[in-house]
Order: sequence, then C-alpha cells, then structure tokens
Amino acid sequence: MFKVYLRFGIWIAVILIAYFLLLKLVGLHRYPVLSAVNGLIYGAGIYMAIKAYNAKKTNFKYEKSFEVGFLTGAIATILFTGFMAVFMYQLDSEFAVNILEKWGEEYARGTLILLASIGLMGFATTLVLTLSFMQLLKKSWNTTDGKRNTL
Repeated sequence: MFKVYLRFGIWIAVILIAYFLLLKLVGLHRYPVLSAVNGLIYGAGIYMAIKAYNAKKTNFKYEKSFEVGFLTGAIATILFTGFMAVFMYQLDSEFAVNILEKWGEEYARGTLILLASIGLMGFATTLVLTLSFMQLLKKSWNTTDGKRNTL
C-alpha cells in the first residue's frame, strides 16, 4: 500500500509543479484562479491511486482505500508546498509580493500565509475528493447480496 500512495503522490506533485512552471513560462502564474486546474490534477491522481490499490485486492475495504486516497493527496500537497516555499523564498520572491498585493498584505507577514493557504487548499481538496471517490467506488447494498445486510 505504501508504494501505491507514494508513487501516485509523487506523480501528482510532479504534474502540479510542471503545470505551475508552464504557467510561469507563459506568464499566467500570477492569477490564482488558474489553480482550479490543480483540483483536476489531484482528482485524476487520487482516483487512479484508489483504483490501482483496489485492483490488487479481492475485496474492497473502505478504510484502506480511503487511507490510500488521503495519503496520496497528502504526499502531493507536502511536496508541492515545499516546492512553492523554495520557489517563493529563493527563486522568485516577486511572485509572492504580486500575489499578496492583491490580498493587501505586506511581504514580511504574508508569505507564510500564502504557503499555509497552499497547504490547506491541498489537504481540503484531497479530503473532499477522496470522500467523493469512495462513494463512487464502494460496493452498493442495493443488490440481492446486499439486502441480507439490512434490518
């Protein structure tokens, strides 16, 4: 199980970083609304991780599949937030200044808030998407076999 969420978490982070660098190359990295695509990237990666884990197992365990989905997104979030920290503090400090100007914050106080926002958005996206995919992938009790589990 560790290999599944580590592998997919790293791939999600790599794709998020590549998407951000592509936006930087084009000059669109200063528009936070374009980070909505990050949700699609997270969604595809978490879904594929849960499907890959369940393909190896004969019976579907809700809590184990949830663990795979959540930890996949958590690893991707930590790696992407780490990249953004290095990017904002070392490579392009003007990026944080430009984003924070729109928020009305000063640079000395706001960069950490920006990193916290990136982390919180990543974890929130991960949690919501994992819960949504678990509802899609769980076995239904609306079958003849499932009717034996009702009162």
